[in-house]
Amino acid sequence: MTVRVLFVCLGNICRSPMAEAVFQKLVDDAGLTHEICVDSAGTSAYHVGEQAHPGTRRVLAGHGIHYEGRARQIRPEDRHNGSTYFVAMDSENREALQERFGDLPHLYRLMDFATHSNVHDIPDPFYSDNFEHVYRLVDDGCRGLFETIRANEGLLR
Repeated sequence: MTVRVLFVCLGNICRSPMAEAVFQKLVDDAGLTHEICVDSAGTSAYHVGEQAHPGTRRVLAGHGIHYEGRARQIRPEDRHNGSTYFVAMDSENREALQERFGDLPHLYRLMDFATHSNVHDIPDPFYSDNFEHVYRLVDDGCRGLFETIRANEGLLR
């Protein structure tokens, strides 16, 4: 069974694609590409079809991470099965997922898994341009989430 991880923010051009790219690199580096499927989506349709924000692409490239995805909106078929992890970038998007899908067995905020920060919500860098700060938060949360999923799904090698 493939474990699915879906990162969600508002427009799917800043935070969730950053988390998707960071998490995908962790998956690839661990040799778990066939066991874990990573994706991202937005709760809104504001930017559907657009590339990730230039700030997101710049910060990812600066950390040696390549990303070519395009923004999309979350859709009903994203609710696959119990092994899908829905990971919101903030409380507002977590609530939007709950409203859309009801009870999800694995619905979290990314910062629920952070080990080096006590921040609960990842701020949207769209207007503030604080992409490097957001990257550090995303990286911290992704590392904790990755270890949690490996343990929960028996993917420890």
